[in-house]
Amino acid sequence: MTISYEKFNLKEVINASGRMTILGVSKVSENVLAAQKFGGEHFFEMSELSIQTGAYLAKLLKVEDAQVVSSASAGIAQSIAALIGAGSIYHAYHPYTEKVTKREIILPKGHNVDYGTPVEVMVAQGGGQVVEAGYANMCSPEHIEMMITDQTAAILYIKSHHTVQKSMLSVEEAAAVAQKNNLPLIVDAAAEEDLFKYIEAGADLVIYSGAKAIEGPSAGLVIGKKAYIEWIRLQGKGIGRAMKIGKDNILGFTQAVEDYVNNGSESGESMINRLTPFIEGLNQIPNIEAKIVQDGAGRDIYRASITVTGNKSAKEVIQELKAESPAIYTREYQANNGIIEFDIRSVNEAEMMKIVTRLKTIMN
Repeated sequence: MTISYEKFNLKEVINASGRMTILGVSKVSENVLAAQKFGGEHFFEMSELSIQTGAYLAKLLKVEDAQVVSSASAGIAQSIAALIGAGSIYHAYHPYTEKVTKREIILPKGHNVDYGTPVEVMVAQGGGQVVEAGYANMCSPEHIEMMITDQTAAILYIKSHHTVQKSMLSVEEAAAVAQKNNLPLIVDAAAEEDLFKYIEAGADLVIYSGAKAIEGPSAGLVIGKKAYIEWIRLQGKGIGRAMKIGKDNILGFTQAVEDYVNNGSESGESMINRLTPFIEGLNQIPNIEAKIVQDGAGRDIYRASITVTGNKSAKEVIQELKAESPAIYTREYQANNGIIEFDIRSVNEAEMMKIVTRLKTIMN
């Protein structure tokens, strides 16, 4: 049986927007596909598979324990539920019971963002109640601490390019507040590339997306304190049941993490080298000024940034790039300022040439 775009009447896509959920996030390697195939072709005791792959990943990542979940969002919801329930089987069966009142989750106001769904939706799904600390443009350790009450269950920190970057406390500072007040700190690091940094900074639970930097199949990963990870596993009897992950993706993702730890990801220097001829081609197009920019959150990621001038707006150019096959998706966050960014981590040289050709047609 042949699988193709044509079979399902789908457009081909060039993903120059980055590791985005709306496009399937990333491609997986032959190694990962082989692990998924093994998973798909065999049976396992699923509880044992969860524990043993968690132990394997924990050893790789030098943490107490780990749990593969269906997505980073599921990781947030189940982590919140786990810390609220604190190992109670009654709570797992009745996650929104009024018998449990310690549900406040302190979150910097500038971290309460929509990343495809609002952070507060995932907190609420886990039974938590968001308490915003600080202001949209500022949050200090003192702002976090002044919001702590006897109803506080945890502190949540979102490490993402979606959040406010300036005048925000660091993970280390949030960890210091959490430790001082005997509270767990959850760090959502979904798209982050460093699998060691945030645990070392003092977080108790850290959540990663499986299909973003790690380039695995649809999955998520929660690492951290053993007791908390065991409480997360308990959520399989409650809200986690609707978020369960299949055996093929558990094994595929575990292989992806191993490969990622051993091989790393593309360096910023490599991206700059690949971007240089792309930028030169873009700068030959009328009404386009192109340059290389670094990721706004300071990660070692470099992108092409074009400023659109002339009769067409950046938003119009974006729509025309998507209109045909291959549909070209870009980073649209600054379109209202006339700027379009191209993330080339999942784009090869031939696809970059297609982007240049399409833009020549659009801008002429």
